[in-house]
Amino acid sequence: MAAKKSKSPATTPAKPPKKAKADAIAKAKAIAPDKAANIGSKPKTKFRGNPDIFGRLVEDHDRHRALFAMIEDTEGKSKNRRKLFKELVLEIKGHAAAEEQALWSSVMRNPATTEDARHAVGEHKEMDEMLADLAARDMAKGGWLKRFAAAKEEYLHHIREEEQEQFVAAEKHLSATDLRYMRTVFNRRKKEEKAAATVEKKIRLKG
Repeated sequence: MAAKKSKSPATTPAKPPKKAKADAIAKAKAIAPDKAANIGSKPKTKFRGNPDIFGRLVEDHDRHRALFAMIEDTEGKSKNRRKLFKELVLEIKGHAAAEEQALWSSVMRNPATTEDARHAVGEHKEMDEMLADLAARDMAKGGWLKRFAAAKEEYLHHIREEEQEQFVAAEKHLSATDLRYMRTVFNRRKKEEKAAATVEKKIRLKG
């Protein structure tokens, strides 16, 4: 009896970059419709709206950019700030875990891109620590927003580096089938990882 051929993942239709960005922001806005989600026109990336793993990751990045902006539009220990911060933490943790499983675990095995993968995964751990530190502190105090701004700057640097450098390098060593399959894996794992994620609280002690 002949073996069944494995099916290639279905191709996701491409989106115009502006629509892809608008859709991502709309998902964030659903949490708190009255809060501003101004993420601007940058950074530029060739992957926004693409029907592969990198386009899917940028979609999440834009959603996270919007959540950061919306939190900055809140005050004190308000319901919106608490709700948006929790969503941001669960989103980033679910995204990072799924990204590591769908993309970086494979990219790390290629000597040409091993260092990029290690760097990205290391920054995921750094962000986990920054978010846990924020969760452990009183968000009604002025110092909280200052620490939050530092975390935002760190995260925006991380995703800009991924979109403009690391994804570009990784793409050169992956086939179109790889990229479609990785998107399928990411979507499945993101849903599962986000559902299992929790908001950890741990003050970050600087050495």
